[in-house]
Amino acid sequence: MRILLIEDDPQLSEALVSFLRAKSFVVDTVCTLAQARATLPAAHWGAVLLDLHLPDGDGLGLLPLLQRQHADSSVIVLTARDQITDRIQGLDAGADDYLVKPFDPEELLARLRAVERRRGGAHGQGATLTLGALSIDLARNRVCVNSQPVELTAKEWALVRVMASRPERIHSRESLLDALYGFDDDTDSNTLEVFISNLRRKIGRERIQTLRGLGYRLANSS
Repeated sequence: MRILLIEDDPQLSEALVSFLRAKSFVVDTVCTLAQARATLPAAHWGAVLLDLHLPDGDGLGLLPLLQRQHADSSVIVLTARDQITDRIQGLDAGADDYLVKPFDPEELLARLRAVERRRGGAHGQGATLTLGALSIDLARNRVCVNSQPVELTAKEWALVRVMASRPERIHSRESLLDALYGFDDDTDSNTLEVFISNLRRKIGRERIQTLRGLGYRLANSS
């Protein structure tokens, strides 16, 4: 999943980026409302982590724009405001979840998994998707074939996560590249195909279906 972090505290931002990237998320960061507004049209994010106290205004003011431009992105508010009225205001304004600072990064990870499920991830099946001999556990970042764990690289897991979170969807090449690379990453024209090829070798060639001109999706073939 690709995440946009809107946070002006450099130490917290750096810590969250390091933690989330270690969990195979792609993270882009901005530190003001102005930067966020300029950045929103540039990519698609599965989740937005939104600080409320920003140098140029209240982060709540960004929620209507997020709803218009990224209606299928989950928004988790990160804030020191801990009053019940603040939480109600944030949720009523369109946020999907609300996390009070200071927080444990593992709790943020659990919240991300929860909003991912609510926005279509695993579609009520829990955190595990089973396709024949292939099992994908989104909660534990675990992939098995015939009950045997499969070792994946961070980029391979990022691909599996985005395809498994919405297994019925055809994922375009552009959307998969969005899930793999942030603004600061270098890419070349065939990197996606290389990762797809490596994944097929590890989980079964028949498990990733190519729809020519459209993209890729996980297949439930025997």
